[in-house]
Amino acid sequence: AFHRLEMVHQDLKPENVLVDPHGTVTLIDFGATRVAGLEDSEIGEQAVPRGAALYSAPETFLGEPGSWLSDQFSLGVITYQLLTGQLPYGAEVPKIHSRNQLRGLNYRPARHLRENLPAWVDDTIEKAVHPQAHRRYPALSEYLYKLRHPSVDWHKRHRPPLMERNPVAFWQGVSALLLLALLAALGLG
Repeated sequence: AFHRLEMVHQDLKPENVLVDPHGTVTLIDFGATRVAGLEDSEIGEQAVPRGAALYSAPETFLGEPGSWLSDQFSLGVITYQLLTGQLPYGAEVPKIHSRNQLRGLNYRPARHLRENLPAWVDDTIEKAVHPQAHRRYPALSEYLYKLRHPSVDWHKRHRPPLMERNPVAFWQGVSALLLLALLAALGLG
């Protein structure tokens, strides 16, 4: 609803997200919020990142104004941090000053830090915190939905290896290959 009203928070960080005992989420600290039609008249005001640097989207460090995609990035970073205790790009995002540096950002998979995290959750977060804004989810609601529901497409694209799906078949195949290699070695010997 916030973004549909053409407002961008621009300072999403854990301290600005309150959750009550019933699970209701409340955002606070709207001091950096940008409202469409009420842009600051100061020259260069939009070229300065407004939120907490570690949660701000990379494009804001390149002088671009924050957008709802920047807020999505911040929410993705918060989600990642809640699950792992770390940041997806470490402290590298605030150091971005060029497109080349932006392309050099490397996402640290959350499942490497928390092995019990489903891969589809990590993939969902990775897309939300993509360094290039146009590669993030087209709607914040899609990100939130995918955090709770693995898509059918994901299961088709990420089929587990044979060793995980059917360990007996895997080892039978390995044994057959070893037998063929042994027979070939004996026949050539």
